[in-house]
Amino acid sequence: MSGNSIGVLFRVTTWGESHGPATGAVIDGCPPLLAIAAADIQAELDRRRPGLIPSASPRREADRVEILSGLFAGKTTGTPISLLIRNADATADAYDGLRDLYRPGHGDITYQAKYGIRDHRGGGRASGRETAARVAAGAVARRVIGRAGIVVKAWTRELGGVVAQPGSPEAAAASPLRCPDPGAEQEMLARLTEARAAGDTLGGIVEIRVQGCPPGLGEPVFGKIDADLAGALMGIGTVKGVEIGAGFAAARMQGSACNDPICPGGFTSNNAGGVLAGITTGAEIVLRVACKPIPSIARPQETVDAQGRPAVVTIGGRHDASVIPRIVPVCEAMVAIVLADHLLRQRAITD
Repeated sequence: MSGNSIGVLFRVTTWGESHGPATGAVIDGCPPLLAIAAADIQAELDRRRPGLIPSASPRREADRVEILSGLFAGKTTGTPISLLIRNADATADAYDGLRDLYRPGHGDITYQAKYGIRDHRGGGRASGRETAARVAAGAVARRVIGRAGIVVKAWTRELGGVVAQPGSPEAAAASPLRCPDPGAEQEMLARLTEARAAGDTLGGIVEIRVQGCPPGLGEPVFGKIDADLAGALMGIGTVKGVEIGAGFAAARMQGSACNDPICPGGFTSNNAGGVLAGITTGAEIVLRVACKPIPSIARPQETVDAQGRPAVVTIGGRHDASVIPRIVPVCEAMVAIVLADHLLRQRAITD
């Protein structure tokens, strides 16, 4: 099955299924002599785990990472880093009733069309469980970009139609919903409770900001850094749209308002979101992703079975009422992976 890797010089391959024995990632191209420990990776995985809010999935995975290769004496060796995360709380039998039914909103029917076979146990490879491997790899990427002073932070901008006001990264980190606006957070929590009681789910918007990124990262035509960032974020199963800088609002602006004036001290605005002509400007990179509601809902839905006959499905199992807040560290990880790759590619040009 192709399409499991991302990156050119800093290359990440993820593997594993939702209810298989484990999931994980292999990172090839990480520079040597980079100090990293399992605790560094574990800290990011802990941010992704469920259980922070009542509407979270009751699935309890420790998500303990095991580093199988690529480190010696606490430092990277320059050889492939293999990361393993065991699945300890899988309940494959709970999905037996879905063996011959296609769940609306899921990849069941498209995986069947592509491969002629699918893993019905929680979606298999298409499950959100796969993102644990991305977060683990992203923790290593953070170390690579951190040496260049690049910091990636994300927060919950919107959930269930409730829009939050911006705040400090510290406030977002302390919030169960990764929301820096306490008033909006309470409204979001109330809507999550209502959705859970109704057997439904909610979508939201996550904003990612990158500070300290130097100018010059990205390729001029194919491999533009904004295209790669958008592709990496769209590669997250829940994401249905990506904005950079002013995003779709730019379509309603005049050029005189959209262009960012340049003065000796830099740009006086940032509608470009830190990227011009596919290359970073040195300004803050600003991205937003639209996340769809989780398609596993405890309400009857029309579908068909494997023989194409009409059917009705109600999805049980253990699911979150929203991908937020757990998707926040996943978005950060994907951005960090792309930046690590482009940073190494730029150094290959200039060194």
